[in-house]
Amino acid sequence: MSVVDLQVLKEEAIQLLIQIINTPSISEQENKVSFLIEDYLHKYGFHVKRKFNNIWTENHNFYKKKYMQKTILLNSHHDTVNPGKSWITDPFTAIQQEDKLIGLGSNDAGASVVSLISTFIYLSNLSKLSYKLVLSITAEEEISGSSGIRSILPELGSIDLGIVGEPTQMQVAIAEKGIIVLDCIAEGKTGHSARNTGINAIYVATKDIEHLRNFYFDRKSDLLGFTTLNVTQIQGGIQHNVIPDICSFVIDIRTNELYKNEELIDIIRKKIHSKIKPRSSHLNSSFINPMHPIVLKAKLIGRNTYGSPTLSDQSIMPFSTIKMGVGDSVRSHTPNEYVLISEIMEGIDIYISLLKDFDF
Repeated sequence: MSVVDLQVLKEEAIQLLIQIINTPSISEQENKVSFLIEDYLHKYGFHVKRKFNNIWTENHNFYKKKYMQKTILLNSHHDTVNPGKSWITDPFTAIQQEDKLIGLGSNDAGASVVSLISTFIYLSNLSKLSYKLVLSITAEEEISGSSGIRSILPELGSIDLGIVGEPTQMQVAIAEKGIIVLDCIAEGKTGHSARNTGINAIYVATKDIEHLRNFYFDRKSDLLGFTTLNVTQIQGGIQHNVIPDICSFVIDIRTNELYKNEELIDIIRKKIHSKIKPRSSHLNSSFINPMHPIVLKAKLIGRNTYGSPTLSDQSIMPFSTIKMGVGDSVRSHTPNEYVLISEIMEGIDIYISLLKDFDF
């Protein structure tokens, strides 16, 4: 391939992000934005594959090794949450105010999407890379949907390292908390409240809840701290004069890398009387060895490492990953979400510095 002008790629990245903001892409409704991005990749001659609203492509300028060929995945998501009611501007219309670009999905994760695309195009036009590069822009990240990256992972082939584009101020999250959601049902026996008969399921539930309130997981991660547990919802009773026989409550667990999800669920089962049904247990904590070559290279170019409390598609990737992207996580899902154009320009440079001469 011919050499591409990096400055042109940067300018096109801003224009592409404006188009992405102007194309509503709420989770499960990303069809139009996926074709928009696909058309842009076609412009540079890439063959794009698609499944549902996920698209992916790969480079061909790598040394083909007979054995031990390494592959790096660049991934981010093009879906957004629903806009809240507090927006001052139209969330689906990009507004540029000097260095600031306002619009739904600008920060989470449109800026990372266009920066990774520009990086992929630039690297794919170099003479040779020591690794294969796969780019995937995927759907349903905001809802951890089954038609998101989970649906295409088997089709991407063997991946040795993933770089997940989420707003981290281009610092490197080398660990990320996972999540487990448990639906719990306490059972009792109905009776008339005036006669004080029956077994009150609410009391059964509250006894379990109080037990959980005083329980803690003792394995502390240096990066993510303790695994935490909170009861976040409770519902019981049908009317004021009937002792309830059912009371349901929800447990939200944020996990570190020192526990397997199945182990945590088993621990809770043994601690309470209520029945447990896991609603979500596949979103695992992520962790990469701090001595991994990509972490060492990131530090070499001045990036800081940390443990992230927020969840991403890292949680379902069964290979080594880092989370690193343009923007600031505190702006995500907020009214009048924005990203700085200068952040995108710098982010592309940092991605290229990280990967251009990288080798495993």
